[in-house]
Amino acid sequence: MDFDFAPTLEGQAVTLRPLVPADRDALHAVASDPLIWEVHPMPTRWQRPVFDALFDETMADGGGMAIHDRASGVLIGSSRFSIRYAQPGEAEIGWTFLARSHWGGATNRDVKRTMLAHALRFVDRVIFRVGVDNGRSRRAMEKIGGVEIRRWSDPAKPHVREHVVYAIDKAGFATGPLA
Repeated sequence: MDFDFAPTLEGQAVTLRPLVPADRDALHAVASDPLIWEVHPMPTRWQRPVFDALFDETMADGGGMAIHDRASGVLIGSSRFSIRYAQPGEAEIGWTFLARSHWGGATNRDVKRTMLAHALRFVDRVIFRVGVDNGRSRRAMEKIGGVEIRRWSDPAKPHVREHVVYAIDKAGFATGPLA
């Protein structure tokens, strides 16, 4: 069974659908808040040229997902499925960001639960790369049952900070905090 990188998914609080080129401006409006990126390894992603590079990479890589608040239909962020940095039997969920209006509640948990349920139909384990200094995202990963399995860095990109790689496998998902 081949991984479906372009599903439409319904969570309790969110709807996820494939990202399309026409989403660029609306998604930048969400991403243009510098506070979203203050502890991120790429803290300048709120700037239009930096955001555009991320958007272009997402479109080229495939797997980009627009996140909508299910109740209002408003675009509130983005995430991505990828296998670029994954090992055999794995997929990655990453590049996730949400409007600050959706921080601190159930939205991130719902996004991850919904995406994990989809991905684990195709792979045994899902990984998440988080900047080593991004305490906010690292705590969020641990709250949803992510287990640190390795560190990651890209020697070809020395400007990219070291990352912690977390994983959630099928058993951990079935019995963990997102079950």
